[in-house]
Amino acid sequence: MYYAVDYYADMGQISQDCFAASKTGTSDFEMDDLDDLDQVTQVIGYHPQFHDHFLRTQNFIMKGDGPLPNDYRYYLAIIAAARHQCPYLVKRYEKEFINQGGDSSWLGGLDFIPAKLRAIYDINKILAHRPWLLRKEHIERLTKGKNSWSLSEVVHAMVLLSHFHSLSSFVFSCGLTQKLDGLSSPKLKTPPVTMDQSSQPGVLCQTTNTPIDPQKTVLTEISLNNAKPDYNSQAAAGPNGGGIGLGLSAGSAMGDAGPGPMDLNGYLATAQQLPQQHGISVEALMERMKVLSQKQDECSEAELSSRFQKVEQQTAELAAVTPEAAVTLPPNLSHYVDDAKFIYQDFARRGTENINTFRIQDYSWEDHGFSLVDGLYNDVGTFLDEKFRAAYNLTYCTMGGIKNVDTSKFRRAIWNYIQCIYGIRHDDYDYGEVNQLLVRPLKMFIKTACCFPERITTKDYDSVLVELQDSEKVHVNLMIMEARNQAELLYALREIMRYMT
Repeated sequence: MYYAVDYYADMGQISQDCFAASKTGTSDFEMDDLDDLDQVTQVIGYHPQFHDHFLRTQNFIMKGDGPLPNDYRYYLAIIAAARHQCPYLVKRYEKEFINQGGDSSWLGGLDFIPAKLRAIYDINKILAHRPWLLRKEHIERLTKGKNSWSLSEVVHAMVLLSHFHSLSSFVFSCGLTQKLDGLSSPKLKTPPVTMDQSSQPGVLCQTTNTPIDPQKTVLTEISLNNAKPDYNSQAAAGPNGGGIGLGLSAGSAMGDAGPGPMDLNGYLATAQQLPQQHGISVEALMERMKVLSQKQDECSEAELSSRFQKVEQQTAELAAVTPEAAVTLPPNLSHYVDDAKFIYQDFARRGTENINTFRIQDYSWEDHGFSLVDGLYNDVGTFLDEKFRAAYNLTYCTMGGIKNVDTSKFRRAIWNYIQCIYGIRHDDYDYGEVNQLLVRPLKMFIKTACCFPERITTKDYDSVLVELQDSEKVHVNLMIMEARNQAELLYALREIMRYMT
């Protein structure tokens, strides 16, 4: 059996050109042949090789060969984004829907669409918030009776819905919804990273003479941080030499003992209020990654299971959401949303429902999901697989300006923690590493970005990972997007397999 860390290993460590590479023609991808470079994909362009896979996938599922007609594709994008109240994506795809010849009356809301399209809304709702509730009976109801869907159409729809749910997470987690109007054009504060063509792959150099497109773009606005600190200076360190930190709580650094009283007041308020001198520096994080890499002792299956359950329970305790909290939808989105009170509920608090942890050893993307989705919707599995691989392996080999850093432990902790939020356990992974490498405010940010992205503001983007460069922060948000996307698809494809067998 292949696990993700082994399956993706042959991709190596993907080094990135800066976004200017696509402007100067060094990217291997002709952008003119694909989606127009809207402002969100320009930010993804911090990482051109991932950007290529992202655009290839998005253009294939929206414009390529597939079982669903164009109007269905664009409408599914609208209702997926509306579940997370993402006005940017809703507005964009309303326009695309009309441009593709869609019936304008459908934009009146769910009451104005065909019964066949309306029938998939419950799956949209479940996948967006509690994908573990999806059952093969949902698939059966869609594929039988009047206005039935073919299995290929169901797969296409689920690929679209999961794509735009996770893209909504990216839009909000970068703070972009507050940056899409009235932008100025300051120069990038962090010099873009380019590859020295004479060097070996993975060796990066800094350049300050890359021309910056003066066009008004979010890419030029996303550099939010002030000048980076000198990590070796006294001024950059806290009283304990901890640095200004990654926006992280020292109290949670060594095991996350549980939520403090402020945790219950909101996902990100705590992170903003924590004094910076209680942070953990990039160098301290690097030291922890080094120690974990050198560990030789192996845990028993029982211990690995116990550590997963501990992280899962801590996640449920982290800034618990009040189920009775009022949900207020923007008027321009409410007609696309049904049952607005149906929101994320912690997997660990699923109660007496007969829902087991999703174990990757029983159903994985590599061994099961890829072949199923590719068989029912030709070629989409390859596009998705390459995109997941690129996101999983994406690295500069740098952290906060420090070069030659093996970030694999940190990246894997983020990926597996995201999927833990959705009740997915990677059986070969020691979840004790999550509590060593991801401290509480970062966990809060990740959980909010996955489950309640509409609550994130630009200030929240500023308040975490403050020592990292902007491209590195965008990279973390790309992992949030892709790990979430894969988690939704795993649940969806598993139920399709159960229905077929």
